[in-house]
Amino acid sequence: PQWLAEQGVKELFLVSENSTSYGKDLGDLRLLEALLPELAAVDGIERVRVSYLQPAETRPGLVEAIATTPGVAAYFDLSFQHASATVLRRMRRFGSRETFLALCREIRALDPEAGIRSNVIVGFPGETEEELAELEAFLAEAELDAVGVFGYSDEDGTEALDLPGKIDPTEIAARVERITSLAEHVAEDRAARRVGTAVEVLVERFDDEEGAWIGRAAHQGPDVDGECRLEGGSEDGRELLDALEPGDVVSGRVVDAEGIDLVVEALHLTGELPERASVGAGAR
Repeated sequence: PQWLAEQGVKELFLVSENSTSYGKDLGDLRLLEALLPELAAVDGIERVRVSYLQPAETRPGLVEAIATTPGVAAYFDLSFQHASATVLRRMRRFGSRETFLALCREIRALDPEAGIRSNVIVGFPGETEEELAELEAFLAEAELDAVGVFGYSDEDGTEALDLPGKIDPTEIAARVERITSLAEHVAEDRAARRVGTAVEVLVERFDDEEGAWIGRAAHQGPDVDGECRLEGGSEDGRELLDALEPGDVVSGRVVDAEGIDLVVEALHLTGELPERASVGAGAR
């Protein structure tokens, strides 16, 4: 991590097939909780982000470490896949609408502005209308920040290949469209409710077409969770924008939402003022 910081890296993104299993082979599932503050303390690293958490294995200590450790993004990439307990069992997974909602409540009790994103699969063999409705109810209640929706398709070597109750591809496509529409509405509503909150934006690039600096807040992972466009609402803010470089971290206030993208009024570089990120209802 120190070498990466010396090369100018500002955000570390921990990627694995199942980050919640880190340390299992060494007999200590709490190793990730111990690792995160160590990574965040590396000089030059502004943010540490964790991807791909299995909901059934996301223990309270890990939730607390991600949600409350300074320098660690309050960002939960949870692989829900579905919310019907019966569909999940057929997937050889564990959980239900109730347990997943309880996990979301646990996260937001620690940080109301924490980002929660997920992926779901519709059209899994045997999926009934009632099971699909269970997924819809979960998405409406969970108010996730971003959701990827995928239709089931056969893959060689998987157990699902031989399951009964295969659903017609045309029906799967219709279900994908139906759930995608709901997921987009929920995510956009969640983004709109961030207006007025405080965010810290990691500046990534200047967009010539927009004529603005673009970056990501803590709840936004790269490429899939939306972006922030920085604006200068005052003379000081405009002067700040003129001096920005990629890798800077700007404290600001969300003033608008465009889909899941946010418009942020730039206030100051993080760390410049003693009352860091103290503006808005979402200050951490």
